[in-house]
Amino acid sequence: MNATIYFDMDGTIAGLYDVPNWLPRLRACDPTPYLEAKPLLRMSALARRLHNLQKAGYSIGIITWLSKEPSPDYDRAVTEAKAEWLRKHLPSVQWDFFYAIPHGTPKQNYCTSPQDVLFDDNRYVRADWTGKAYDVQDILGILKEIEIRG
Repeated sequence: MNATIYFDMDGTIAGLYDVPNWLPRLRACDPTPYLEAKPLLRMSALARRLHNLQKAGYSIGIITWLSKEPSPDYDRAVTEAKAEWLRKHLPSVQWDFFYAIPHGTPKQNYCTSPQDVLFDDNRYVRADWTGKAYDVQDILGILKEIEIRG
């Protein structure tokens, strides 16, 4: 299987929007809300699914937007904070792809196959995705179905 399963981070696997004062802090170029975000699902269960899917031939990746307040230094800080969040909450997962891209960049630019999957909380991003796109309601269940179908 040559398909890739991608995940958005903020609002999909990381609870950025539940961090107190997240928006004013990001507007002040503070990357720490990305580090403080709590996982939105059981990370151990997600890691097991991802390991199984990689063994079955799938690639896995992250496609996440950077802050709406861009600058080269802040973009680097946000990228590192998001990478650190993944290392902390999914330490056993070896990502095949990690794309931290400018806010608003079309994520479908990274879809290389109609079999590629994206989990994203943004309905407009899902609508534009040219592979298979899913909301965040049942990530683990959908991954289990993908694993079963092979």
